[in-house]
Amino acid sequence: MKSEVLPAASPLPNMDAPAAAKSAGLRYVSDSRPGIARMGSPGAFHYADADGGAVADEATLARIKSLVIPPAWTGVWICAQANGHLQATGRDARGRKQYRYHPRWRHLRDEVKYERMLNFGKALPAVRGHVDAALKLPGLPREKVLATVVYLLELTMMRIGNEEYARTNKSFGLTTLRNRHVQIDGKAVEFRFRGKSGVFHNVKMEDKRLARIIQRTRDLPGQELFQYIDEQGEPHTIDSADVNEYLREISGEDYTAKDFRTWSGTVLAALALKEFEKFDSEAQARKNIVRAIESVAEKLGNTPSICRKCYVHPAIIDAYLEGTVLEALHTRTGQQLVGELHDLQPEEAAVLALLQQRLQREDAQPAKAKPKTRLS
Repeated sequence: MKSEVLPAASPLPNMDAPAAAKSAGLRYVSDSRPGIARMGSPGAFHYADADGGAVADEATLARIKSLVIPPAWTGVWICAQANGHLQATGRDARGRKQYRYHPRWRHLRDEVKYERMLNFGKALPAVRGHVDAALKLPGLPREKVLATVVYLLELTMMRIGNEEYARTNKSFGLTTLRNRHVQIDGKAVEFRFRGKSGVFHNVKMEDKRLARIIQRTRDLPGQELFQYIDEQGEPHTIDSADVNEYLREISGEDYTAKDFRTWSGTVLAALALKEFEKFDSEAQARKNIVRAIESVAEKLGNTPSICRKCYVHPAIIDAYLEGTVLEALHTRTGQQLVGELHDLQPEEAAVLALLQQRLQREDAQPAKAKPKTRLS
């Protein structure tokens, strides 16, 4: 059973998670319950049940092995039931809690992704409208600076940033950039900084309005690049939580900065795969997918594996393998979306049309072939 590490946040917001687990034939569990403990040291691990007895059952040991729990994890808890939605937890070398979920639970998450990205794409015109209006505000109020970050988030596909990483790793993202990380020459703006995992970023653009705003924030006291001025004339910094809260306010949904990167990664992957058009064999198709993902990963500043796993919607890959030419998605569905959502680019409407078609196909499957609970 192959597993993956997922963040500690609930994977199924705004719904009854225990009912969702039950619909997939799983038990909703918690690591606060008695479970299996990992004992010993790397290379000589052994396992004890809740009563302290040695775990000898071959099926259980095989399940534990399949979880591929990193040797460096400490405080490892393993679910005693093979059908627990949560299979294992532990702390990594940095003390951060990590999770291993059951494959069927991840399948439910994937089903959410179809609707989440579809709805995010439909919300983009409204988000862009709010951002454009805020950028025209006089001075440097909070809304204008947050809108500037969101605008850059979409334009550059940079990570949002985390103050802890900036402090401990000297790695930066949009909200943690310092004045030294940007150069402005007329309408030309250039960002140069070290990002997550030590990846160096050099991002250039030409935007007169953006250059003017960033120059004003850069001139404020302090080393933080993005600050706003309150009603009393005092400067304040912003962080990723502020940006995500702003996104929720202007979209009316629980969207975050990561949704922008996932959307951008998905659209870029669709465009890259469209360039390859038809393929003669599955091997050629796989090779084209690898090349497309590498291209997107370079733009996002990720490794190809992380890019495909986290930032490219699987529907794009599936559609390519099935021989769907994305250019053909400019059908009535795509044109209708362009008409309804006039701020969408044609390629964005095409991706939305594809996601809509895939979701309709999922809904048309026999009930027994998919989970009973709609995760939306």
